Amino acid sequence: MIRALLISILALTVFGCSEKIQSQDKERVSGDVPPYKGAVNDPYVIKGWTAGNKTEWDKQMHERAQTQNEYLKVN
Repeated sequence: MIRALLISILALTVFGCSEKIQSQDKERVSGDVPPYKGAVNDPYVIKGWTAGNKTEWDKQMHERAQTQNEYLKVN
């Protein structure tokens, strides 16, 4: 009984720790694109914002953070 339990734990550990590459293009591995460079022609993008405009991206992130700030909501 203990032997079967140990074998099953070992098998689960070996199979659980061997993760396959999940990207569609397995040969090509590239770095991430900064978030302010993405979302071209996305319907959820704020009107007037253009992809690649880092200063406008930072300004919008700051405004969103302030609307979620509980300290400012209470006071």
